[in-house]
Amino acid sequence: MAALFRGLRAGRALRGLGSVAAQATASPKCNGLRRGFHSAALLRLHDDSKSDQVTPPPSYHQHYQAHGAVQGDSASAVNTEDTHTPGQDAQDSATSTHEASASDTATGQDDPQPNTSYQDQSGEQSEDYETEEQLQARILTAALEFVPEHGWSVEAIAAGAETLGLSSASTGMFYNGAGDLVLHFVGQCNAQLAEILAEQHNQVQLGQAESKKTAEFLRDAVETRLRMLIPYIDTWPQAMSILLLPHNIPDSLKHLSTLVDDIWYYAGDRSTDLNWYTRRAALTGIFNTTELVMVQDSSPDFQDTWAFLDNRIKDVVNMASTAKQMQSTGEAVVQGLMGAAVTLKNLTGLNQRR
Repeated sequence: MAALFRGLRAGRALRGLGSVAAQATASPKCNGLRRGFHSAALLRLHDDSKSDQVTPPPSYHQHYQAHGAVQGDSASAVNTEDTHTPGQDAQDSATSTHEASASDTATGQDDPQPNTSYQDQSGEQSEDYETEEQLQARILTAALEFVPEHGWSVEAIAAGAETLGLSSASTGMFYNGAGDLVLHFVGQCNAQLAEILAEQHNQVQLGQAESKKTAEFLRDAVETRLRMLIPYIDTWPQAMSILLLPHNIPDSLKHLSTLVDDIWYYAGDRSTDLNWYTRRAALTGIFNTTELVMVQDSSPDFQDTWAFLDNRIKDVVNMASTAKQMQSTGEAVVQGLMGAAVTLKNLTGLNQRR
């Protein structure tokens, strides 16, 4: 609209100049003045119309041509870089690496690295990664030192954690409290006994030691396992009561069955019939009863306990031999009865063929 108004004003000016030119005389000066006004009016009209024009957006063809020109410049730059020699590339790489390291040193910031190390309150740091289970095992092992003083309790666990430089609040990792401590000790003792029995078995296989009879082997294995309780014998009744709690019975039975099975395995038992169960049940009873005698034994070096253990092992061996004798005797009686029946038939003539 503004351009239209300016055009109308310019038209009016031109008409005014035309009327002035018609009324003036046809002299050269008038003609030159008229041409000057006319040219000035045209120039003003052209400037007004140019200032009101809006620059249209570039067309698709123009945009495509511009984009192609940019890609051509990039390709030429890449080609220029590819023409560098290997020596120049190595020099450029070293220069960029040196500049990057210099910038990192200047700013004092390095790339963040994952921290998988463990650091305790004393500031000691280990590069080896430690799982939560491994940390719990370390705390419980350290807590065994304080069992004679604090008993099988959370206080012993807290004292063990403090010896490792940890806070006493680490006891929150053990939801079962004292039960975790007792079960850890039982599992540790079973593992130690398995290592001892495996070493003895290897020595026998290599001919460095003589094999023991079954009764002697069972007696020595049970005694070795029970002697591990001596450092904690004063507080072991408390541990036995903790193991009998309902939520600890499954794990307690699991450890007991593992112990008995390891002893019979290294004793040479490879049975797959009913004897597998009867032998392990018998040894389980021997271990439990001997353990009860041990916590009440006040004799030197628990001599009464080991005498009781010897008697129980002999009873099991005698029962096994008695069972074999009864089985052989029963078979002999059956064979004798069958022979008597055949003889009776022969005497009566029932077996004669007719």
